[in-house]
Amino acid sequence: MNAGPVSFPDRDTVADKLSAFGEADQAFIRLLMENPEQDDRLLEGLYRYLDIASEARYLNSLKLDKLGQWLGNEAPARLQMRLMEAARASQHPAYQAFRTGLTKSGGLERAFPKA
Repeated sequence: MNAGPVSFPDRDTVADKLSAFGEADQAFIRLLMENPEQDDRLLEGLYRYLDIASEARYLNSLKLDKLGQWLGNEAPARLQMRLMEAARASQHPAYQAFRTGLTKSGGLERAFPKA
């Protein structure tokens, strides 16, 4: 019985890092963003984190806004469009708070400047 290779980090690990978001967690996410091969893992974890936040009893929109700003400022240009797609994946207030922070960061505009 071969289950196939285990991918690390899995989406739950990334979601946990985004949720805790201390200095060590930020360093982990920065390291993840350095490797284009990890982009899918990062985004799967982000979707998982946003889904968990949207199901939470209390919405911490300030935390989601700050995460959006941080990712918008830290993520390389290749990820900016995919981050915005994730932010627009739902009309839930959790996604809207993340999108607000992402927009404030100006990361998408830096990655794709208007002519």
